[in-house]
Amino acid sequence: MRKRVVILGSTGSIGLSALKVARDLPDRMEVVALAANRQVDVLLEQAREFKPAAIAVYDEDNFSKLKAGAPEGTACFSGPEGLKKLATWANADMVLVAIVGTAGLAPTLAAIEVGKDLAVASKEILVMAGEAVTTAAAKKNIKILPVDSEHNAIFQCLAGEPHRHIRRLILTASGGPFRRSTKEEIQKVTPEQALKHPTWKMGTKITIDSATLFNKGLEMIEARWLFGVPISQVDVVVHPQSIVHSLVEFVDGSQLAQLSHSDMCFPIQYAVTWPDRMPNSLHALDLAKQGSLTFEAPDPDRFPALRLAREAGERGGTLPAVLNAANEIAVPAFLNREISFPRIWGLVEEVMQKHELVAHPSLDVIIKADSWARETARKLLKK
Repeated sequence: MRKRVVILGSTGSIGLSALKVARDLPDRMEVVALAANRQVDVLLEQAREFKPAAIAVYDEDNFSKLKAGAPEGTACFSGPEGLKKLATWANADMVLVAIVGTAGLAPTLAAIEVGKDLAVASKEILVMAGEAVTTAAAKKNIKILPVDSEHNAIFQCLAGEPHRHIRRLILTASGGPFRRSTKEEIQKVTPEQALKHPTWKMGTKITIDSATLFNKGLEMIEARWLFGVPISQVDVVVHPQSIVHSLVEFVDGSQLAQLSHSDMCFPIQYAVTWPDRMPNSLHALDLAKQGSLTFEAPDPDRFPALRLAREAGERGGTLPAVLNAANEIAVPAFLNREISFPRIWGLVEEVMQKHELVAHPSLDVIIKADSWARETARKLLKK
């Protein structure tokens, strides 16, 4: 069956991979709407190629440029309302949310409200509002299909397995560029060094998050909500080759893993074509050529992000949103050379310590906690 897909974040790395899948499988994936933040020229190129019914730019200052260059007959929108328009597009079957940050939360909930299935690549949605999103999806019988390679791997490994069989979900981490660095060397890390990821080619924010391991911490919280397990059943193992994308350990001690090359087209295709598997032009894995796969435990002393994320996931409520928001302030501060690399962890922990947690928060309370955390982090930066 051909799936009609809205892509929110079409000019980012996930969006570009999703469009590769659409080119590869035109009989299974039709692009009906595209949205970007501010890369209007790229968005217009995509619109000319895929001929979607609608396009949107989040940055409202670019709307006139978007409208002037849009193909004839293409509906144009802008801002938060524009994203919601696309997320609720009448003839769409699925919304792929690949927006970095909190901007994807409102369109995600809007898509659920009108009965659209979701393919989620934006960690922040489930980190900030996992309880609200999964509860709303369950009420509407909406499928949330994970696009992150790690969660997509777990989703594949769990196929047909009852929930009671799960002992642990094991997320793999590349370890980033500093997994062998001493604490003294980490103190001196520059933005240029941190942006050189050893395996994946990704956007700036997620690349820094991979270097600090905050990316993996956010994924732990995300996994807790996607698969309905307490965070105590979510673990991380460092796997530098990034071939095993995650594992599931069952109560009998058996483990299942999903393996493939480090290419986001694999999990995106599986999310779009699920429950089917389709042949494609992607390069298959040759284990003999790969040679060896290695694994090691993460070091919580050198990389405190996992400890902070586990605390946020265990305490729940508004704390995961606070962790995420503080990190979103700390990362650009590091990139702008305002703080050191280890200060990213320190700033996040200070903001978490100052926060008065609210359990089972509404969306409004979550957004207020997010704003409070950002403002608190900015004040601490000024000090």
